[in-house]
Amino acid sequence: DAGLVFIGPTPAQLTLFGDKASARALAAEHGVPLLPGTGAATLAEVQAFFAAQREGDPRCGVILKAAAGGGGRGLRAVADPAQLAAAFERCSAEALAAFGSGAIYAERLMTRARHVEVQVLGDGRAVMALGERECTLQRRYQKWVEVAPSPGLDPRLRDRLTQDALTLARAAGYTSLGTFEFLLDDAAVTPGGRRDTDLPYVFIEANPRLQVEHTVTEEATGVDLVQAQIAIAAGRSLAALGLDPLQPPPPRGFAVQWRINAETLDAAGQPRPSSGVLTRCDLPCGPGVRVDTAARVGLAASPHYDTLLAKLIVSHRSAHFDDVLRRSQRALAECRLEGLATNLPLLRALATHEDVRRNAVHTRWIEQQGTALQALLAAHSRLRASSSSLTGGSAAATTSATAAPAAPVPPNGLLALR
Repeated sequence: DAGLVFIGPTPAQLTLFGDKASARALAAEHGVPLLPGTGAATLAEVQAFFAAQREGDPRCGVILKAAAGGGGRGLRAVADPAQLAAAFERCSAEALAAFGSGAIYAERLMTRARHVEVQVLGDGRAVMALGERECTLQRRYQKWVEVAPSPGLDPRLRDRLTQDALTLARAAGYTSLGTFEFLLDDAAVTPGGRRDTDLPYVFIEANPRLQVEHTVTEEATGVDLVQAQIAIAAGRSLAALGLDPLQPPPPRGFAVQWRINAETLDAAGQPRPSSGVLTRCDLPCGPGVRVDTAARVGLAASPHYDTLLAKLIVSHRSAHFDDVLRRSQRALAECRLEGLATNLPLLRALATHEDVRRNAVHTRWIEQQGTALQALLAAHSRLRASSSSLTGGSAAATTSATAAPAAPVPPNGLLALR
């Protein structure tokens, strides 16, 4: 009404995709695969749905989701029908507080899933896909690591995901950036597993906005997504931006985003936010290393917002996923954040884990690997303390009585670099 243009999708598209139940209805209308589920439902309706699902499989569970939700809030996986009422009440209360709506719907639970999302860009007339991202490494439905493109994804399955995302975007006449998210049956996408099942993947939701993990798509494709959405809001077309929907830019190797948070894992594998003031903030740089952050010495992490301190984005032009992981290991090792606890030890452990290298993970992998990850975290913490004491860092406290001896004087003609 004020004659201004909102940088992003239209109000109608925000309404459509902001309600996950209406997004599911659109997918059903266009034949996009879905898990069995309800619309916005009462507790009695969800209980009846759970009972119906258990008739075919007595071990199956359901997942409760906030209809207006996002970011992992208002979500609960329920395996025991006796816990359903309490979980429904918690989800509804959390959704109401976070989103202003306590509406809840339910879906059948896919217990071993991979999470892959397709990046879409539209100008209101044409739409295109800018590849996919894998965000399977997560905890409590919050993503920790994102990769573009998805390592080892079967080309046929990639094409099906892309076409379904474009079908939904075209149906809405999509404008600006959006992410169309899918769960993949782990057995359907794991090497050696089944490849052609009736339900190898399902659509779960669309996020009509720029995502936190957009950076890996930018590094993999060379397209500045923030710049693109501003240009489209100013009235430019995809063609004017030099983008052809029929020939999207191919990925240039791999890019990985590591979310550095002010939090730690407890002995049970659950994340716990940390507080304090950053007394040291050294972040890596160099070829293939990008850091998006507002962290600085003197920053006090707020308990009222997300615990994210920095996004470390590492890319490599190599077609081998191992190469970007090796560069990631070096970049993570160069991070020095002191004064408050972070998840850096966990990220370093993940970057060296064989399952991550083989992409043999699923959305509950971190929870199931809790004990094993604790041992890796301890090893990485000891290594960090040892390294810091050798380089004069403050991670290992010393006193004048126990301070490390001075470094030996180098022989003539040699210079010690510190």
